[in-house]
Amino acid sequence: MRRARFVILLLSAGTRAAAGDFAEDVRPVLEKFCFKCHGADKPKGGVQLHRADDLAALYRAPGMWDRVLGEIRDEAMPPETKPQPSAEERQRVVAWLEKALNDPDPAALPPDPGPPVLHRLSRDEYNNTIRDLLGLDTRPANEFPPDGGGGGGFDNTSATLFTPPVLVEKYLAAATKLLAAARPERVVPVRPGPALAKADAARKNLARFVAHAFRRPVEPAQIELLMGLFAQADQRGEPFDEAVRFALRAVLVSPDFLFRIETPRGEKATPVSDWELASRLSYFLWSSMPDDELFRVAHAGTLRQPAVLAAQVRRMLQDPKGRAFAENFAGQWLRVDELRTSAQPDAKVFPDYTPALRDAMLAEPIEFFHALMRENGSLLRLLDADYTYANEPLARLYGLDGVKGEKFRRVALKDRNRGGVATMGAVLTLTSYPRRSSPVLRGKWVLEQLLGTPPPPPPPLVKSLPRDDQPKDGLTLRQQLEKHRTEANCAGCHKRMDPLGFGLENFDAIGRWRAEIAGQPVDATGEMVNGEKFSGPAELKAQLLKRKDVFARNVTEKMYAYALNRGLEYYDVPTVRRTAKVLAAADYRVDQLVLEIVQSYPFQNHRGTTP
Repeated sequence: MRRARFVILLLSAGTRAAAGDFAEDVRPVLEKFCFKCHGADKPKGGVQLHRADDLAALYRAPGMWDRVLGEIRDEAMPPETKPQPSAEERQRVVAWLEKALNDPDPAALPPDPGPPVLHRLSRDEYNNTIRDLLGLDTRPANEFPPDGGGGGGFDNTSATLFTPPVLVEKYLAAATKLLAAARPERVVPVRPGPALAKADAARKNLARFVAHAFRRPVEPAQIELLMGLFAQADQRGEPFDEAVRFALRAVLVSPDFLFRIETPRGEKATPVSDWELASRLSYFLWSSMPDDELFRVAHAGTLRQPAVLAAQVRRMLQDPKGRAFAENFAGQWLRVDELRTSAQPDAKVFPDYTPALRDAMLAEPIEFFHALMRENGSLLRLLDADYTYANEPLARLYGLDGVKGEKFRRVALKDRNRGGVATMGAVLTLTSYPRRSSPVLRGKWVLEQLLGTPPPPPPPLVKSLPRDDQPKDGLTLRQQLEKHRTEANCAGCHKRMDPLGFGLENFDAIGRWRAEIAGQPVDATGEMVNGEKFSGPAELKAQLLKRKDVFARNVTEKMYAYALNRGLEYYDVPTVRRTAKVLAAADYRVDQLVLEIVQSYPFQNHRGTTP
């Protein structure tokens, strides 16, 4: 009854409250019911609400306020044991926060595109750039030190791509080997002859190669410096090809090749150049350098035109090189790339978990996302779909008939309990312990990766749960978890996490369907914090689809962070929220999200020399 009355008030008075004033309508409610636990003195869960006094403060911590909104809207906060706001007070806060977060006021935040790019090529970007520049099917950067992970959880974050001395040594060694392995016609296509002097031929080869390697027009002075290196080798009696390669080695260790460097052209924010935009676009969608077509439109100065940019985006999403976007964005966002290192099912308990099955698990979400790109499908299929991509080892795990061989192909799913990334073997294995599944880890993964509403870290000295499925002290694992949730320090987070994980309990620790756990029927029922009940994976996915706008906003935030090579800042909030609204209106189509990002203010501009 209390919930119903709240909904009625929300619908009837939402417009008035949304237009209200934070200081008059919202802060007094927070002070009365929230500040005692979330004020300056040891704020629970790291949530500090006392600092909020205007819209700008709200936008400086959008993730935290999203969590606050969800907790208040679902009546999860304040806890049941604490004084409760009236339905009208709760409705007033919810309506104001929804309006402020979902329809940001640009006047509250002056536009800021973020700093210019100074971005060292990541290992994967280096490998792909070498492939496209030299035509070599090799991955030399696999021998380089690992890249760090940064804002947004991606390894292409500029701020964490450091350049330690050992990496410089690796660059030097790789440059020599790579140029020696490249075909002559790829790096030295122009030869001297009766009508072409040796120096002129060398200059033509260098000018062509350097323009591609540096991904922009090159100043004549840079070519002349390289010609000096060619002359040294030539004077030593080196063959023409080797003398050119000697000069090209300097290109492959130059900061202009190893880094994407953008140069502001004034004190204020300005548009990036067409060449810089081409590189932003190609490293976003291909993790590699621009191709000849992108170079052509950049040279023509037409890339920024909306029709031209849209055509390039659609072409690039269809190109086979677009698989890098699926691997690097989707793989890291969903964390399935961690399967090789973080998940080690016990071989005695799960002998079917072989390297071939692990590799198939890794490939499934990538194949699925790559197909969404090619087909311009709805991103909501990541939450639920009636098909997947599988090969024989994976189909055998899922109980799918008629799939033979190692090649992946689209497979229809008749059982709606399977379908969507949360039910894929990679995710289910990653969110399990070696000997059992983990409702807690699975629920946490759904909150973090799909909804973008991560729970706070667990409090210290929390008693751990058993590592297998066997009953303990007469209690099943689920009953032990329910007992665990009665502890005051644990109840708040586990009330949100555990039900989501319980909905996936029909899947064992490697994602295989099961009807029993330790001889007892699987209990896959759950109750959302708003009181809605469900049972099993299919009904859990239906619950997630009810929060599709939250999911869409999370995907938007993640893709912006990946595209901009940085963690998002408070000044990005208006852009991200507007993009999420456009995405929802476009049926959550992949190309619409990509187009909105590449046409956005932060993607097409950078901050000037004066912040």
